[in-house]
Formats: sequence, structure tokens, C-alpha cells
Amino acid sequence: MTATTENTTHGHAHVAQAAQPAAHVHGQQHPIKLYLTVWVLLFVLSACSYLVDYFDVQGYLRWFLIIVFMMLKAGLIVAVFMHMAWERLALVVAILAPPMAVLVLMAMMAWEGDYTRFLREFFFG
Repeated sequence: MTATTENTTHGHAHVAQAAQPAAHVHGQQHPIKLYLTVWVLLFVLSACSYLVDYFDVQGYLRWFLIIVFMMLKAGLIVAVFMHMAWERLALVVAILAPPMAVLVLMAMMAWEGDYTRFLREFFFG
């Protein structure tokens, strides 16, 4: 009975170890194709942000496009080059939540500033 239990225990350990990806056993190694793809995407996004200026886009559309391209580039850099795509969810939330909170607060302040300006123009001419 003891021999059967030992064989079963070793058998489960072997299966559990075999189930783990090879990258976790010897450290994370990502294919070079991933990094080259991200570099190409960063180049394309940068070219798009320069094209916004080249085509002389003005107003809110200009700022919207520039911010969208900037956020996409920052997201790619954080996810791939800072290895956040492979981190635990708690760490990702701990690092990304504060900047998101700052963006929400900035949007709220901008809305309040527009509202205050509207009231001043309405009441004081």
C-alpha cells in the first residue's frame, strides 16, 4: 500500500510539473517577434500622431487624437516592455489605478472649470 501511495504522489507531482509552461520553469522568455511587433506598432502610432500635425488638424479633434495615440503608445510600453501583461492582477491594479484616478479627477476639474466660466459669463456678462 505504501508503494502505491508513493507512486501516486510522484505521479501527481510529475503531472503538475509538466502542466507548468516552460517559461515559468526557466524564467520568462518572450519571442523576439513580440518585441518587434510592438516596435512597429509604436512607430505606426508615432507616425499617426505626427500626421495629425502634418494635416493641420485643429480644435478638440486634434487634442483627442494626440491623447488617444499617446495613451495607446503608453499602454503598449507598459504592457510589453515593463512586463505588466504577465504580472498578477493585484500588481497591475496597484500601478495603473492611481494614474486612472488622476485622469478622472482632471476630467472633473475641467468640467467644473467650464461650468464656472459659464456661470461667470452668464451673470457678469
